[in-house]
Amino acid sequence: MQPLPSADPGGPPLAADRPCVLWLDDERAADHEVAGAKAAALVTASRAGLPVVPGFVITTEAVEAIAAGASLPPEVLDAWRTLTRDDSRPLVVRSSSTVEDLGTSSMAGRFESVVGVHGLDGLRRAVDLVIASRGRAATGSDVLTGREPLAVLVQPLLAARCGGVLFGIDPVSGREDRLVAAAVRGGPDRLVSGEVDGSRYELERSGRLVEATRGEGGARLGRRHLRELAGLAARTAEVFGGPQDVEWAHDEGGRLRLLQSRPVTAERRGRPRGPVLGPGPVAETFPAPLQPLEADLWVEPLRTALGRALLLAGAASAADVEASPLITVLDGRAAVDLDLLEPRHRSPTAREWLDPRPRLRRLHTSWRVGRLRSALPSLARDVLAAADTALAGVPPLDDLDERRLVAVLHRLRPALLSVHAHELLVGLLADPGVPRATGTGTALEVLARARAAGRSDAETVAAQPVVLALAPPGVRAAPSLPADVAVPATGPGADDRPATDADDPGLLREALRLRVRWLQEVGARAAWTLGGRLAADGRLARAEEVGGLRLADLAALVDDPTAVASPRPVVPGDPLPARFRMSDTGRPVPVGGGAGATGAGGGTGSGPVHHGDDPPAGAVLVVRTLDPALAPVLPRLAGLVAETGSVLAHLAILAREAGVPTVVGAAGALERFAPGTVVRVDGTTGEVEEQDGA
Repeated sequence: MQPLPSADPGGPPLAADRPCVLWLDDERAADHEVAGAKAAALVTASRAGLPVVPGFVITTEAVEAIAAGASLPPEVLDAWRTLTRDDSRPLVVRSSSTVEDLGTSSMAGRFESVVGVHGLDGLRRAVDLVIASRGRAATGSDVLTGREPLAVLVQPLLAARCGGVLFGIDPVSGREDRLVAAAVRGGPDRLVSGEVDGSRYELERSGRLVEATRGEGGARLGRRHLRELAGLAARTAEVFGGPQDVEWAHDEGGRLRLLQSRPVTAERRGRPRGPVLGPGPVAETFPAPLQPLEADLWVEPLRTALGRALLLAGAASAADVEASPLITVLDGRAAVDLDLLEPRHRSPTAREWLDPRPRLRRLHTSWRVGRLRSALPSLARDVLAAADTALAGVPPLDDLDERRLVAVLHRLRPALLSVHAHELLVGLLADPGVPRATGTGTALEVLARARAAGRSDAETVAAQPVVLALAPPGVRAAPSLPADVAVPATGPGADDRPATDADDPGLLREALRLRVRWLQEVGARAAWTLGGRLAADGRLARAEEVGGLRLADLAALVDDPTAVASPRPVVPGDPLPARFRMSDTGRPVPVGGGAGATGAGGGTGSGPVHHGDDPPAGAVLVVRTLDPALAPVLPRLAGLVAETGSVLAHLAILAREAGVPTVVGAAGALERFAPGTVVRVDGTTGEVEEQDGA
């Protein structure tokens, strides 16, 4: 063999003892620096007995010489004749870069593949195209330079019955107890290029079908084929040490073939277990991430109150409440057990039909709830009076020493528990269709008028604490009120609202919600005062570090002047999925299902979708949760869509009052409706539809 020139004309020639071509059964090609990552993976798979399509690879060193203008070396021509049987079958010529198909980045689609190559001239053109794609792949990339080593993989083109991709974990949710396969008629190239959708199959690891979705160009796979794919997923994971993203095909004889294998780049989240959780029902109470002290002060009372309310209302058994986390906090974000709160749609078993005890228990529950319904208004008014007494009885915080400030934090928790429990129970009786004032709506008007009169926010909070309904609870120097508010216009028919009495459940619930917020604010200010004093004594670096302490640790710090603070502030993670289960690795795994989208009123409207907190006029705002801080933007919206939430949420009520079409519980809306997509929102039916021709 004559030496080939190197890519650098001034550099050394390619050594005669280093091959230009390696076949896929040659262990030397398992070195990705020689054969690139794609070819090296196929060599590893082939040597493990996986059904790899035979072929050869033009090595990285030979490619550099060809890129510099050298002819295809004789070894390539000999390999081509052998593989094509003297040009009697077409080829696939693909890139095999050292920087693609890696665990950190797949670089999927950045490099060229040429399908249906005939003849030596066709081979040379295909090789040149693949080499040229190295430069194009680097365009707009912060990672690639266009000079990364590249090999060229050459294989015969399968006359495939069907083909597709196979993921060893769910690539979207990251759950590891699921496999996802997509299949199309013919080879997988139309699928991976995005030309067709194909059919999607979600499988258990055994290959049992969980869900199938038919798509354009999709192929129908039977049980045997699905079990084969599950076996391929298990074998590739074993060979490569982790779940793989596999391209596969069934050849004309129906045999399963492995075309490509690379690590799945999606985050592995483990196997989900336990109940379905979601932020929706608590996102309005805690829209912002919580620090450890805030969770101790406010989540614990809410968790206990929720359990008591579910038992009193007969909505869950004592065993269910005992076994449930009820409310959990993950990376500072709160979520509630949706399995307990959402209605369950399940057909009764034969035993349940014959056993009279469940019916008797339901009858007893109905009787108890009936008595509770009649007694609740009076109980709620008593709780409101007790909460006001507790609030009025808190001395000026600056007059209290550190121990008494800690005592205030401890005393506020039972008060919060009582108010929360009654708020939850009264909420069960509130009719969402009855128009009524809300704390948030009143707060918007009060704040707007106070600012128009030139009063500072601090003065407004002190004189009219209803405005705290606009600020999420938090241990900080001052509550964060919305910057841009205007006196809200009254909605249609606002002057014709029916008169409501003191026993109206909706108004009682609003009053209880306000007391919750005021109790939270007293606790937040007491904690901030403590933080300031500990910082002044040098026991904390800054006052805000107090939020990183648990309540027990803060009490111990105050009791022992020699103790050293060890705050562990939470760094907020990504927003929680609308519905998820916790995995065995402690990560949230998104799941589907749920009660579905619900219309929350406001009529119908259309406009372009907007994600974020500053929508333009006429936009349809799509959000994950109903954050009360969004109230000031409602008047400019053509529609509001939330992935979570209920028709009783403050923001939903305000949207109805403002005539903004609103839909809640629209799981996956952020992913389904991209910014700029024009949609029609029906606040009556709960439908959100993309407009034709948009």
